[in-house]
Formats: sequence, structure tokens, C-alpha cells
Amino acid sequence: MNRHHRAMIVAAALLLTGGAAFVLGVEMGNKSLLSFFTRRATWAISIYTGDSPYNLHPAEGIPGPVLTADHVTDADARSVADPFMVREGARWYMFFEVINRGTGQGDIALAVSDDGFEWSYRQIVLDEPFHLSYPYVFKWRGEYYMVPESFQANAVRLYRAREFPTRWEHVKDLVRGILVDPSLCRFNDTWWLFVSTVKNNELRLYYARELTGQWREHPESPVVVGNANIARPGGRVLVLGDRVIRLAQDDDPHYGNAVRAFEIIRLTTTDYEEKEISDEPVLRGSGRGWNAGGMHHADPHPDGKGRWIACVDGFRWTVHFEIRH
Repeated sequence: MNRHHRAMIVAAALLLTGGAAFVLGVEMGNKSLLSFFTRRATWAISIYTGDSPYNLHPAEGIPGPVLTADHVTDADARSVADPFMVREGARWYMFFEVINRGTGQGDIALAVSDDGFEWSYRQIVLDEPFHLSYPYVFKWRGEYYMVPESFQANAVRLYRAREFPTRWEHVKDLVRGILVDPSLCRFNDTWWLFVSTVKNNELRLYYARELTGQWREHPESPVVVGNANIARPGGRVLVLGDRVIRLAQDDDPHYGNAVRAFEIIRLTTTDYEEKEISDEPVLRGSGRGWNAGGMHHADPHPDGKGRWIACVDGFRWTVHFEIRH
């Protein structure tokens, strides 16, 4: 074993035991080489089911992901993540982030399914000059809308489907600011917007009477401060009659650690109060396979048969090696 091979093994071992990146200089003859080792989170999407939106497990017969970067045919994808789905007629439509391998920028893509379990990739449906992710899609008054994460545009942007599901147009900016993972719901004739700051430890709350009307920040906002375990939204906000359920990312000790569920027990234009439904997370990394590293997103829907079906995401660590002169 030569010196260069030994260096590769040492650096890879450092990465696998927790190092994020390692650069090693090597002399070979009259050439100087740099060996770059990086540990990267590779995200994928799967389907879970359960008897409630906060008691979910891998769907029977689906031990692994239903969508990965390898399914993307119109971009050089590194990962897929942040899935949201809707059902129109007899077909399911899933929108999700595609992370470009070369640029790291996110675009919004589409997959379809007849049963919610087997999915076929279609195409990228929303591509902007800035990063997009977290395509929060919903139907209101017969039209489909999407509010993706668009923090690089310094705004929470609202899109409407000109031709569902493939053509989307920008309607307006709901809120200005560098904000991530915007999550909406309509409750008590009011629209509510939950959104985090980029530090992942603060949750801000806004409200409006009309979707395209004037949005105001809640007087108690930020409603979570200094807590990366519960602040950042982690999927669809569920309105179940008079109950409102908020899903949150647990981003401590690392990003994408788990998903937790909170019931909002008081939500008015002057007051806010929530409580965690269980000490146990809704989702967490399995320790092996496609979601070994963690999970940070869920979009649960009733399946019409008394159970729930959810699109979820998770990641595993992969080591990348490159040699440069």
C-alpha cells in the first residue's frame, strides 16, 4: 500500500466517524495533488402509513425510497427532498425539491401515482434564478397554489397553477424576509403562516383574512425562540375539525434529526399556545439504509379508509472523494 492509498483510507475513516470534510496534500513524483474528502447528506423520499398523522411507519411492501436522485431525468440531481402531495380525482401528484449536483440550487419537480405507493417521475415544473425547496401545495376555491421556500428572493412567494400540475405563475409576495419552510393553513376563517428563520431556532407566525390580502405578524411572534428542536416547520399543518396540528423539524444536534408533532391549543390574532403531542418524535432516522442519518419532513393525508398515508424524506451520509492538481 503506497502513501497515497494510506491517506485515502485515513481521510475516509475520519469522515465516517464524524468529520465533515478533510483535505490532504500528497506529493507524487514532481506533482502536488490535493485529495478532497467530503461527507454529504443524500436525501430521498418514501411513503409511510399509520393510524394517525403522528403515528407513521414504512408502508407495507415499501422498505426503501420511492423516489431518489436517480429517478430525475431532466437534471443532474444530487438529492430529492421536501415532498408534498395532493390528490386530484383518482391520481396523486407529488411536488418536491430536486437539488442540482453541480450548482446546489433547488428546483421543484413532479411525480405522479395512481395508488400513492408507486410513483413515476415526470419533470421539473418550477425553476427560478434562485433556490427553491419545500413546495407547500394546496387547493383553495377550486385552484391550486404553491408556497415554496424562496429565501434567496428575500420573500415568501405565492404561486398559482396556470395549468395544473406543470405550469405555475408568481402571484405575489406574502411576506418579505429571509425565511424558510413556509407552512400555511386556514382556520377560523383566517389564514395562518408558520415560517422559520435560517438559524432554525425561531418560529415566526403571520396571519391574513384573505390569501392574497395583507399579512400581519402575530403580536406574540416569534412563538418559538432559541430552540432548534421544535422551531422549523417539518411538513403540512393539519386542520382536523377544531384541532390544528403542527409538524416541526428537530434540528439539534444536527439538521434533519427528526420530526415532532404539536397541537396548537390556542390560535387567535392575539394569542398562541401549543403543546407537544408526545415526547417521542413522529419520524427519526433508522440508523441504516436510505434514512440512516435522519428524517425532517412529512405530509400526511387521510386515505379514506380510516388510515393515513404520508410522503416523507430522509437522508444517509455518503463520502465523496476527488483529486485535484
